[in-house]
Amino acid sequence: MNLKLSFFALLLCTLIEPSLGWTKEAVPVAENPEIEKRMIALSEDLRCLVCQNESLAGSRSDFAKDIRREIREQLMANKSNKEITDFLVARYGDFVLYRPPLRANTMLLWFGPFIFLLIGAGVLIIYLRKRRKQLNEISLSEKQLEKAEEILKKSNNGENT
Repeated sequence: MNLKLSFFALLLCTLIEPSLGWTKEAVPVAENPEIEKRMIALSEDLRCLVCQNESLAGSRSDFAKDIRREIREQLMANKSNKEITDFLVARYGDFVLYRPPLRANTMLLWFGPFIFLLIGAGVLIIYLRKRRKQLNEISLSEKQLEKAEEILKKSNNGENT
């Protein structure tokens, strides 16, 4: 009986222990729900510099948590969205914005993909033209032509019978 009880206790501990590692501490939110809504709306338009393909609102990185905390503090200080965005751009550069302004130093961000696409298409066209010139039509000798005709005649006679 004692063995069954210890086995059951061991089994119970084995099942409960992994689930304890999955629990997380609740993320603190602002006391004011309106400030929290503004913070989320603002952070959805900003890029997490650690994750790069996620917004600050969706990122779980420590950097994103710090920036969201900073945004909350500035919202509580009655700063406008533009003032907060300008502060973050001054601190981290235009890359923090999902839609950076069109300036001389952001031209590559806006037009870079199209330029690389055109360059790639041009290189592909040049490569294919050179390759076409390199491929010469293979000419068969008289003996090979006669053998091919003979094989065709045999295959045609085989189908008719």
